[in-house]
Amino acid sequence: MSLRDTITADLKEAMKARDQVRLDTLRSAISAFSYRRIEAGRELSEDEQTETVRKLVKQRNDSIVEFGKAGRTDLVDKETRERDILAAYLPQQKTAEEIRSIVREALGAMAPDQRNQGAVMKAVLPGLRGSADGGLVRTVVLEELAAL
Repeated sequence: MSLRDTITADLKEAMKARDQVRLDTLRSAISAFSYRRIEAGRELSEDEQTETVRKLVKQRNDSIVEFGKAGRTDLVDKETRERDILAAYLPQQKTAEEIRSIVREALGAMAPDQRNQGAVMKAVLPGLRGSADGGLVRTVVLEELAAL
């Protein structure tokens, strides 16, 4: 069952439960799938569907930060709930310690003159795509480079 099919099934359950926030959130995800499918001119692969949900989660995170700056706690709460609903459809994310071990392994395989942020990020990101936040990876890389 594809991610879109899972979300569609959960949408029906949200309708039955009359959970308006969940219903609106899942509708926005299905809408995003439709827009992305039209842009691509073909059906979306499972990876593209996951990436679409990841973008929706990132949009919610950005909104949470901005609403927090504006003091709109009501909207922060709503966006946080929507983010949590969407994040449940994403693969489990790696922890900072798991990322740290991967970064250390990559640093050990590199020549000392090649150890810079760009080279390390280029080495570790392909293996972490979809399973780790890029910002967290960047932070861990910078910490590990500073510790050398």
